[in-house]
Amino acid sequence: MNLKDEIKSLKNELDALIVAHYYQRDEVVELADFCGDSLELAKKASSAKNKLIVFCGVSFMGQSVKILSPDKNVIMPRLACCSMARMIDSSYFDKSIDKLQTLGIKKEDIFPMTYINSNADIKAKVGEMGGVVCTSSNAKKIFQFALDSGKKIFFMPDRCLGANLAIDCGKKYSILGISNDDEIINSDVICYDGFCSIHQLFSLSDIEFYKEKYKDIIIALHPECDPSVVRAADFVGSTSQIISFVSNLDENAKVAVGTEFNLVNRLRKKNGNKENIFVLSSSKPECPTMNETSIQDLYDVMKSFSDEMPYNEIELSHDCVHYARKALNKMLELS
Repeated sequence: MNLKDEIKSLKNELDALIVAHYYQRDEVVELADFCGDSLELAKKASSAKNKLIVFCGVSFMGQSVKILSPDKNVIMPRLACCSMARMIDSSYFDKSIDKLQTLGIKKEDIFPMTYINSNADIKAKVGEMGGVVCTSSNAKKIFQFALDSGKKIFFMPDRCLGANLAIDCGKKYSILGISNDDEIINSDVICYDGFCSIHQLFSLSDIEFYKEKYKDIIIALHPECDPSVVRAADFVGSTSQIISFVSNLDENAKVAVGTEFNLVNRLRKKNGNKENIFVLSSSKPECPTMNETSIQDLYDVMKSFSDEMPYNEIELSHDCVHYARKALNKMLELS
């Protein structure tokens, strides 16, 4: 029996649900029961009847399922980190709130909003302050809810997504650690200085290159890209929205896509004229942590669970789950 068959056998034995993010390797995606973006995976995995969830992605994603369904066992082939999520933790959150208070902004006048690309401790801090989580697919709707609070929005950890949302709504934004005190005080949206290392790779020069080479080419981007790049794009959306957009284009239409390589490469395979789909980068935009997981890792973690020697299981404190779930449930309610 080969490794893929062994994994399928273990899945049946354990009555497990295998879920994988779109950015995972093809070999992993092929074995998943469900593949999606952060919001889709959180909904699907937490509502599944399966007691065991095998999550192929990065740590904050597995944590989100555990927060929404604490009674489930959530194991991960790799406890891979998201570089953006690692840019903020509880202590940095507290220091950021303290900084805003020293500028005369009262804590009760701050509405915290965290991108789902954050660890459970940040989601808990946000939930404790009455804030909310968002994903790239529902960000605009959640952002409007935050604006309706009448408070200053503290958006974390991705400065680009926060800035793009502010620009889209005609609001002033600032970035902690970059903007001066007056800019922070007078802004509607205060962004934490985090970013996605992959989506930072896409530049205006990349767009200019393709526009010069192909007159009618369409540029599709993820909103984690820099605002200057986003403003030059023809379409901006989450991973699921990009997939839908590209899939609905005429097969003769040329499109350059600014997001993670595995997803773009998969789009090439699924859409007839693969020579018309390009990666919007001069270098390979491959997320190193999303690419850590192999099918050997998937087999090993399931076999160990079967042998009652589990590892890489997501465990969170009761308080963390309690407050983080408030922020996540508010997101799901608004979505």
